[in-house]
Amino acid sequence: MCGTVLGASCTSPSGALVVRAATMTSDKFKTVSSAVAALPSDGSLKIIFIFPGTYNEQVYITRSGTLTIFGYTRDTSTYTSNQVTIQAEFGGNATISDDVSGTLRIHKDDFKIYNVNIKNSFGLGTQAIAISQYGTRVGLYACEFFGYHDTVLVEQGLQVFLKGYIEGATDFIFGQRGQAYFGGNTIAIKGAGYVTASGRSSNDGTSCEMMMHLYVFNQNTIVTASGASGFDGKVYLGRPWSLIFKNTVITAPMNKALWSAWSTTRPHTDNIFVSDFNMTETSFATLLTASQANGYTISSAVGTDYSN
Repeated sequence: MCGTVLGASCTSPSGALVVRAATMTSDKFKTVSSAVAALPSDGSLKIIFIFPGTYNEQVYITRSGTLTIFGYTRDTSTYTSNQVTIQAEFGGNATISDDVSGTLRIHKDDFKIYNVNIKNSFGLGTQAIAISQYGTRVGLYACEFFGYHDTVLVEQGLQVFLKGYIEGATDFIFGQRGQAYFGGNTIAIKGAGYVTASGRSSNDGTSCEMMMHLYVFNQNTIVTASGASGFDGKVYLGRPWSLIFKNTVITAPMNKALWSAWSTTRPHTDNIFVSDFNMTETSFATLLTASQANGYTISSAVGTDYSN
């Protein structure tokens, strides 16, 4: 039976562009990229529906109008029933930006995606992005993101990641100017490293500045990725940036300090905002009270007009 909790599931919504890998008809598209290319360059609301399959491609989205992508699933409330995967194997280097390595590159505002798995299978060696997010008012729901180094780039704008799965090892949720809320996700550790690297550069002590370029994590579970081992005590929530973790269940073998300075010679613990609630505190992290923790919500992180 098809699920109906978050969005479309087994059938394409009326008027949607339909992607089906083995299609032999002219009214459907064999790749996600070809469906994106067929979208009109205007401000209209459009929908893409993807049938089950693995689509080996990089997808780059820039159109101005509101866009929603639905992946085929029989239970929209969870990523565990997803049947659509977009994957590529591409790494960044000195001449190629992190963004260009992305399997899915979102350079637009007003975008939502449901029940699609996004994978960069490059592995060890360099930054290799699964999703590169440059838009604002962006929602990613019950999706899976796979990578190793720099899996999820939340470079700018407002975004929410809800009820999904994010896997990586080194700085695998990162960005410079993004403001994001992560709720109800499974965060899977693949190797020694740091979960986050958020890039706010200053902290003037005002509430406005503290909420800019901030990542709020609430009710997530941090686990060991399937098949991963050998990194006990070598994983941290992050290094000094702008982060709040609260109500987090941790089963992965994290370092007991949870947070790490950049290095002993260059700790970079000035001009930061690193906080947690009901978790171990380090010398530079702020331990929130229950009242303070309750103030960091999805609406305080990304505004009251977020869409789910």
